[in-house]
Amino acid sequence: MRIKQIRSRLFALSTLSLALWSGAAQADEINVMNSGGFTAAYKAIQPKFEAATGHTLVTAWGPSMGKAPEAIPNRLERGEPADVVIMVGYALGDLIKQGKVMADSRVDLADSRIGVAIKAGSTKPDIRTVEGLKSALLQAKSIAYSDSASGVYIERELFKKLGIEEQLKPKAHMIQKIPVATLVAGGEYELGFQQVSEILPVKGIDFVGKIPEQVQSITTFSAGIPVGAKHPDAARALIRYLASPEARADVSNSGLDPK
Repeated sequence: MRIKQIRSRLFALSTLSLALWSGAAQADEINVMNSGGFTAAYKAIQPKFEAATGHTLVTAWGPSMGKAPEAIPNRLERGEPADVVIMVGYALGDLIKQGKVMADSRVDLADSRIGVAIKAGSTKPDIRTVEGLKSALLQAKSIAYSDSASGVYIERELFKKLGIEEQLKPKAHMIQKIPVATLVAGGEYELGFQQVSEILPVKGIDFVGKIPEQVQSITTFSAGIPVGAKHPDAARALIRYLASPEARADVSNSGLDPK
């Protein structure tokens, strides 16, 4: 009973401190732009943050880069409202250099690794070693990867590192907008490569595992406040919570490694 009381008091203190973080006497509607890799963690955290602070999160989704209209840089370029952007760290860095995001607002939230998905019930390839990954790629009839950070690395670097770039050209494809794992679940591609946090929520697939650390590419997800944000104080409160101990479990459960 004493342990439950202690936990209850800790939760109450946490909620109180979170309310004080908001720095605002009234609840605000915070416009957030969020990229795919942080989606699962964000959806788990959102109701907790809203309940503790009274703020409401209005979310627009899109990749951290690329030509798609939904891409976060393109949304900002069109003047869409944003108080917080959550995206790949180096893409956020580019926006800071361009003067579109406040430099002192950047907070690194989590690291993301690339994983492999297959259609549910299919035989799992052994990708625990670099040679095993290479063999799985050569034997696969079709391969898909995303148009975000992980896919750019796979297309430009991973295949070259493995020495099989030419062999894979006819059957490996970059997928725009659509989550790669959904196409794998539908049987359109045999192997799907994407950040683990984007694979795990998809139904109809089996998660094979992360690619070997020797050829892994770690992507950092970061948050920042665009210049001209209407609710900067509430935005900072959200970012502090995303990086707080209260959020670590949700971040970790989504397949990311909290900072």
